[in-house]
Amino acid sequence: MSNIRSSFKSQGTATSESDRDTYKLRGLMPAVVESLEKQVARAFEQLRSKSSDLEKYIFLAWLRNTNTRLFYKMVMSSPEELMPLIYTPTVGAACVNYSHIYPFLAPNGSFDGLFISIDDIPVLDQLIENYKNALPDSTLTPDISVITDGSRILGLGDLGVGGMGIPVGKLQLYVAAAGLDPRKTLPICLDFGTNNQKNLEDPLYLGLRRKRPEGDEFHQAVDSVLATLNKAFPKMLIQFEDFSSEHAFELLERHRNRYLSFNDDIQGTGAVILSGFINAVREVGIPAKQHKLLFFGAGSAGVGVAKQIMDYFVLEHGMTEEEAKKLFWLNDSKGLVTHDRGDKLAQHKVYFAREDNEGQQYKSLKETIEHVRPTALIGLSSQGGVFDEEVLKLLSEINERPIVFPLSNPATQAECSFEQAMIHTKGKVLFASGTAFPRYVDEHKQEHVPGQGNNMYIFPGLGLGAILSRPSRITDTIIYASAAALADSLTEDERKSHLLYPRIDRIREVSAVVAAAVCRQAVKENLATEPWILSILPSGASTEVGSPAWEELLKYVETNMWEPSYKAIN
Repeated sequence: MSNIRSSFKSQGTATSESDRDTYKLRGLMPAVVESLEKQVARAFEQLRSKSSDLEKYIFLAWLRNTNTRLFYKMVMSSPEELMPLIYTPTVGAACVNYSHIYPFLAPNGSFDGLFISIDDIPVLDQLIENYKNALPDSTLTPDISVITDGSRILGLGDLGVGGMGIPVGKLQLYVAAAGLDPRKTLPICLDFGTNNQKNLEDPLYLGLRRKRPEGDEFHQAVDSVLATLNKAFPKMLIQFEDFSSEHAFELLERHRNRYLSFNDDIQGTGAVILSGFINAVREVGIPAKQHKLLFFGAGSAGVGVAKQIMDYFVLEHGMTEEEAKKLFWLNDSKGLVTHDRGDKLAQHKVYFAREDNEGQQYKSLKETIEHVRPTALIGLSSQGGVFDEEVLKLLSEINERPIVFPLSNPATQAECSFEQAMIHTKGKVLFASGTAFPRYVDEHKQEHVPGQGNNMYIFPGLGLGAILSRPSRITDTIIYASAAALADSLTEDERKSHLLYPRIDRIREVSAVVAAAVCRQAVKENLATEPWILSILPSGASTEVGSPAWEELLKYVETNMWEPSYKAIN
């Protein structure tokens, strides 16, 4: 009886008459047997009756934990409406309020994921056993885990245990966008304390009430967690998410060759923005080597994006690393990042620090723009509205088609909105944001669609490709292959509409292409270990898009994507 009542087995009013008899459910629900589509219509009616996005988030979380397949059928039937509700921007409010809404997110004894307190380090094996015992099907093991410590959530800072909303949301997108089996996903929040005084003083806060560890204590704890996870699930892909900037880089470098892992803030963000930039360069028509990129925001995401885009100039345009690096400028809260600025630069900023400023320091964004005269302005600062009218008009004066990517999440932290960018550049802007913005209708009643450089265009396909090919590690060139595949995935109609990213309703199709490109690159680098992939892509076979080997690979990827449908209960 407990099995039939699990969220994955549950079919609600779609339960067949024979299953109602077998599992003694007749009379415990209305007599009508409905289709999944009818249930979806009813669920949408309830969802749209909610007065706020946070209430919608809570309703959807309840639905996911009571009828998993109905939930994913909803998301996949209307991704443009629901993905902003289950992830950015709504997930930001959910994380802030997590301790206050948690009981409504995990009804009837369900659980969001695995909470690992730093006090649990000595008993990690027991935590893993507890997790396994709580699963509805003990024969399944997780293919992927998204792990955070809640120390740098979106643009909201240290939210402690409230950060669990991020792994939960990311893994929902893995399922909806790339067809991972929801039963084989593992969200993890490392509860190592919080430095957020508001959390510490909140009587309802659910996390540890202590300051975070630093240095060796932090890394030793994470090392123990990862080693235990690897022992229990040796093939599992690990995605690091929303760690503080310093720890994000440290963890990536420390573990990327130990475990199958990547950091979405650094590599995923970099890849998706690289893809949009590739298409923007194609649209602008200026030779790639003549571009100048100014980054406003020099944290882990900003530097990660810059390094990823650098690969484009090196791999596609034959530039040396030093030549490509000269096309990048970073601007942080103190101004243009230079070697002689007078302050001690964080280690991750040193690589792009300028030496050609001739002793001149540029303190404001406007001063830096006037000095650099960039073709592209990329924001990862979490400073809402900093790309103001003056900045946007200045860019428009410098460039016929200015590239403006305000990438900070959530919407309140975005450097500018799509409407502002369109108005102040007189419609000339090539725009991509990190969060969703509404379409803009100009004075001629023409509708313009904003680009959204959302990581969900990359990480679901990247993760699926890694799971299917099982490379020994994820290299920078595998990340690059995912970005290039995304850039090339635009349809002719999307290119004619001047879009930088595919339409969101094609997300599963796009994820399949990205996953196939990841598999192909893993084989090319002799890193793939999955026999099926190696048999599909034999040595020496042509794997260009459209070739028989590519089509077979793409078909293999698509057949391994989970679909939410009702079948006989077993």
